[in-house]
Amino acid sequence: MNKYNFLIVMISAFLTVSVNDTYGQAWNFVKGKDGIKIYTRDVSGSSLKSFKGEVTFKADIEKVSLIVGNAKNIDWWDKDIIEKKVVAFEENKFIRYYIVYDVPWPFSRRDLVLEAQISTDPITGDRIVFAKPLLNLMPEKPEIVRIKKYWQKWTVQPMNNGNIHVILEGFVDPGGNIPNWLYNTVITETPFRVLTALRDRVLSDRPANK
Repeated sequence: MNKYNFLIVMISAFLTVSVNDTYGQAWNFVKGKDGIKIYTRDVSGSSLKSFKGEVTFKADIEKVSLIVGNAKNIDWWDKDIIEKKVVAFEENKFIRYYIVYDVPWPFSRRDLVLEAQISTDPITGDRIVFAKPLLNLMPEKPEIVRIKKYWQKWTVQPMNNGNIHVILEGFVDPGGNIPNWLYNTVITETPFRVLTALRDRVLSDRPANK
């Protein structure tokens, strides 16, 4: 796995930077492909960018809900995650994860401890999964770089015509010796890869885990 692939994985995963730090900045359209639109925007106080991807397709939101924010359904995550553990969860409320990423030389492995809060808007039916790091839940390991600046937000919106609109936003500072220019070079690939994988999984004949 080369350094570009590693960064794509890191940004995907599923940061003490507040999501509010990015608000007020305009989203910049980067590209559209296979029905997926990709945007980036500057983050106040950082040379790294945040990202957003969105896609609309025909699907049942119940099936999507069995994939996004489901502690029993994490097998579709990237193969470069060499360890993934559900530390605690309460269905449709929160999930706490511990994740370790394999990375190529000369970079050190990264790990991430996070909590994903899950909610559903009672009026619109929007499902929101917002993840942020938990800094004191598990001790750091000297041979692994702990990711501390991260957030990720899924918004799944049901539409009147039987479609759903999915938005994935996020930011991650991988820390260590990874150059910022390399991060910002590959950031547009992250939401595209993740949204493609989600759509393929939802539209496949394979039933989602319950």
